[in-house]
Amino acid sequence: MLKTKFEIEHLNLHYGSFHALKNISMKIPANEITAFIGPSGCGKSTFLKTLNRMNDLEENVTIDGTVRMDEKDIYSEMDAITLRHDVGMVFQQPNPFPKSVYDNVAYGPRIFGIRKKSQLDEIVERSLRQAAIWNELKDRLKKSALGLSGGQQQRLCIARTLAIQPKVILMDEPTSALDPISTSKIEDLAMELKKDYTIIIVTHNMQQAARISDKTAFFLLGEAIEYGKTEDIFARPQDKRTENYITGRFG
Repeated sequence: MLKTKFEIEHLNLHYGSFHALKNISMKIPANEITAFIGPSGCGKSTFLKTLNRMNDLEENVTIDGTVRMDEKDIYSEMDAITLRHDVGMVFQQPNPFPKSVYDNVAYGPRIFGIRKKSQLDEIVERSLRQAAIWNELKDRLKKSALGLSGGQQQRLCIARTLAIQPKVILMDEPTSALDPISTSKIEDLAMELKKDYTIIIVTHNMQQAARISDKTAFFLLGEAIEYGKTEDIFARPQDKRTENYITGRFG
């Protein structure tokens, strides 16, 4: 039986008077890849950001309903700092800091008080190995991360996320700015990482969702229209709107 990582019940989110997420309930399993698909502006990234409280940083947001991670309410029983330590995030555009490769990966552990060089060396190597980029970067650790290719920068950002040993990795369209070869490397990496982490990915690319995810949720106009095993969503959708989106009739 798969363990549930997140349990979301009757989640609503408003930006001012705009009702952006409407009564969303779902259980997201641990150690699987869950994909959120749907047209632009349908709420999938907004929903992703409720899982690490990134929406707290926006003005004029009101949220009701419950989001529990490992049976703890993330809004009432956890502070945002602890939550974001446990729930790492990788963004659409690679965003390495203008520092060396080494300092990018060591940044999080240093914030959490790790100062010993031998310990940091170990974390940097482990994280880069986990992100399948150690061999490419081991001789460039002191060079600026800004000199890397887009695909390398994105894997470095994944390594930076892994360095603080989160439980969950949120990925907001992590390959939309990348070429097909880099995209394939990130997909392989996600499938490798789910042994140790729960991965939730927002993607515009339906083939990507079909290739790598275990579960898929289809969003439309702020609602989660359908959620289930990926092969069922793609081969046997229960809702006409899901079918229309998947077959390319709109979106």
